[in-house]
Amino acid sequence: MEETQDLNVCQTVPLIPPRALWRALPMNPAANRTVEQGRRAIRHILAKKDQRLLAIVGPCSIHDPEATLEYARRLHALCVELQDRLCIVMRVYFEKPRTTVGWKGLIYDPLLDGSEDLPTGLNLARRLLLQINELGVPAATEMLDPITPQYNADLISWAAIGARTTESQTHREMASGLSMPVGFKNSTAGNLEVAINAMEAARGRHTFLGIDAEGHTAMIRTPGNPWGHMVLRGGNAQPNYDAENISIACRRLRQAGVEPALVVDCSHDNSGKKHERQESVWNNVLEQRQAGNSALDGVGLDQAVHFGL
Repeated sequence: MEETQDLNVCQTVPLIPPRALWRALPMNPAANRTVEQGRRAIRHILAKKDQRLLAIVGPCSIHDPEATLEYARRLHALCVELQDRLCIVMRVYFEKPRTTVGWKGLIYDPLLDGSEDLPTGLNLARRLLLQINELGVPAATEMLDPITPQYNADLISWAAIGARTTESQTHREMASGLSMPVGFKNSTAGNLEVAINAMEAARGRHTFLGIDAEGHTAMIRTPGNPWGHMVLRGGNAQPNYDAENISIACRRLRQAGVEPALVVDCSHDNSGKKHERQESVWNNVLEQRQAGNSALDGVGLDQAVHFGL
């Protein structure tokens, strides 16, 4: 008989099981405290029990470990200085979705040379997350591959499901089992229903294929994640952070039986993909909150910009 399996697979390389990586780089009390406090604060903000603004701030992607830690140290000073007004969470994005091809992130190519050394990438990602949390800075990341959360999700306080994957059943199932609040972005075309459907799906119970802590293929059962919320990132080259679009998003969420909880991504189409415009989006969100819009719970910023407080 002719071969019919793995015809386009060049190599299969076993990886360290998640539990073995946890043992090599274990959670410690300082990091655990940061994660727990970060998740609790974000839940309280989404539930309107904490009136501070959630600010998810940091590099577009992580590529330089030393620069990342220096950024985290400086961000910690802001966390302390502005703690009465902001809940600051650092963007620590190790996976990059690509429309076609390109560098996929530190986990996949940590040496930045095309060697695609995944074992080193997983180790480095966990080590960095431990160090950042030890500094007292909660971490946020995009959950892209459904396997990687087993290796580092215990160190994440807020997770994003991106515009390209919010419609994916696999990612909705994964989100239903994540232990932290999850923000679902509207589609790249600006469609809100995709994110609303994802939130509803992730709140439900699911059974799906995954891996366990030993790295074995497993049947995963989840009770659903009640902390899903919408992230507005603009779409189709148009922004959606203005008061009219916020009102539309709130109305559609209420029609779906969901109390509005919105995070505005100041980047992407909301800034016309120009980083220097992010500050004007940030200021607009602040103005809407000051005018009494309680649905606006947070903002996301690529890199650091002036906070304008």
